[in-house]
Amino acid sequence: MNRLLKLSGLVDALNERVGKAVMWLILAVVLISAGNAVSRKVFRMSSNALLDLQWYLYSGVFLLGAGYAFLKNVHVRIDFISARLTARGRSWVDIVGIIVFLAPFCGMLIQMSWPLFLKAWQSGEMSQNAGGLIRWPVYLLIPSGLALLLIQSASELIKRIAFLRGLIPDPLGHAPAESAAAAPPADTPEAG
Repeated sequence: MNRLLKLSGLVDALNERVGKAVMWLILAVVLISAGNAVSRKVFRMSSNALLDLQWYLYSGVFLLGAGYAFLKNVHVRIDFISARLTARGRSWVDIVGIIVFLAPFCGMLIQMSWPLFLKAWQSGEMSQNAGGLIRWPVYLLIPSGLALLLIQSASELIKRIAFLRGLIPDPLGHAPAESAAAAPPADTPEAG
């Protein structure tokens, strides 16, 4: 299990780096969008290549950032149900969700999107807009982002199993219910 936890740490580090890099794509999208809007309004000229680049980068933010979102536990979750479960219960729900839904979903979409990328690569598919960009880079984002999400789901699965076996603390950082209830709030002094 120690080897699997080390592998999990490597996957976490990879998605951490990708996530930090992807954050810069947001700035690039904003600057390109603003520049394109200003040039369109002030100079009455626009660029279809810049419009394509905007949505390519925006797609990159979501697709490449999915593994990072899962790592940081900021993905969509049904909190009103999971908040009522113990840390062990949440781990079991996550394990079932990863094995039954997330991993097969990622595998299926990778399998379906790879031929799309290959076809665009081989044909040199271009945007339908005059002066637009080639399409294969944005098509490559689909299997790449899903692969990052898939390996992060394997990392999370390893961590949940290790937690259930008592090898690591709760990977989601939840305090045990009894110690959390017994501890005074951090912003108030203890009575004494």
